[in-house]
Amino acid sequence: MHNPQHLLPLLLFYRHLVEKGSAVKFRCEREALAEALGTASRAATTGRTGALPVLTGLRLELVGDRLTITGTDLDLTITLSLEVGGERDGGVVLPARLASDIVRSLGAGKVELSADGDDVTISNGRSQFTVRPLSFDDYPKVAAPASNAVTLPSAQFGDALRQVVRAASSDEARPMLTGVLMTAEEDGLRMVATDSYRLAVCDLRGQQVLAANQKVLIPSRALSELQRLLSNGPEVTMRLGDNHATFEVGNTRLSTRLIEGEFPNYKQLIPASHPNSLTVEREALLEAIRRVKIFASSKDATPVRLQMGGDVLRLTAINQELGNASEELDAEFSGTELLVAFNPDYLAAGVEACTGDHIVLSTSEPQRPAILRGKGVDGYLYLLMPVRVQ
Repeated sequence: MHNPQHLLPLLLFYRHLVEKGSAVKFRCEREALAEALGTASRAATTGRTGALPVLTGLRLELVGDRLTITGTDLDLTITLSLEVGGERDGGVVLPARLASDIVRSLGAGKVELSADGDDVTISNGRSQFTVRPLSFDDYPKVAAPASNAVTLPSAQFGDALRQVVRAASSDEARPMLTGVLMTAEEDGLRMVATDSYRLAVCDLRGQQVLAANQKVLIPSRALSELQRLLSNGPEVTMRLGDNHATFEVGNTRLSTRLIEGEFPNYKQLIPASHPNSLTVEREALLEAIRRVKIFASSKDATPVRLQMGGDVLRLTAINQELGNASEELDAEFSGTELLVAFNPDYLAAGVEACTGDHIVLSTSEPQRPAILRGKGVDGYLYLLMPVRVQ
């Protein structure tokens, strides 16, 4: 009969392996591994306080020649898979920032990663690093995505994200405004974002992504990360669950929790009429804003003033301490001559988001919202609240 005491060291050793991860060994080109680690790291809680220590790590799991790398902060998860030269299947959790920095610092060629026991060795040529792993057992399980899937062209979806995400708020005290609303319209998908100072609305006509009357609120942070991934494939697959949205591009999957709550009634913010219309060359306006905003101090919230009337647009920034700047542009204007002022950063962001060679700025009164559109371009508008000036 075996003495149970003889089994104790073996049981303790097995428990240690489960906690730290199992032995794993593979080789991979440095550039591919560095890119994958860097991408997954953007979902880890690196630099944030109050999070579980294991969430500062990346989970690496090898099966055959397929390496899967996962980073998560429980709200956002990024998972990538890539082909490597596998030698020993297993898994390990590495500190995200440290592992990424190490691999990025190495020379060209193949990197070997080997985990066995307490340490993980990362080597390349004559360089070698030894890293202490995090608890493999404590790393959270990633939920499987919903089964229903729709596919969108990456380029079209990416353009819409570029136009809309910029208007979302970064203030976590107002979580509803940190999201992008996706809602089903009769002619396709509508995307909306606002931070209460500006509003962006983009229509993807012909894209029946959601069910009739369905709407979801997706964190803008997740969609900002998704924008970086869309170049990895010609199409993006979206899957919506009860409280998660998952996007797949190539060998990368991004999953995010949906924001619960009611998005503001944005339609009531859009003016029914705007009798004043200014048309100006887009690039010329953008460059002029960038020049005059040199005097637009963010500390003092100095606005850029637009004097509209006739065939000239005059931009002015007045700073009581530094001086002032002004520039005139050729323009077409119809309506009543008026002076209106805007936050220069918000104005530049709106002009940049619009497409087409010319911009149409529609207004009613100096203190009423203005709307930016590309001339002759349907499907996108950028509403901007003016700044009161004396």
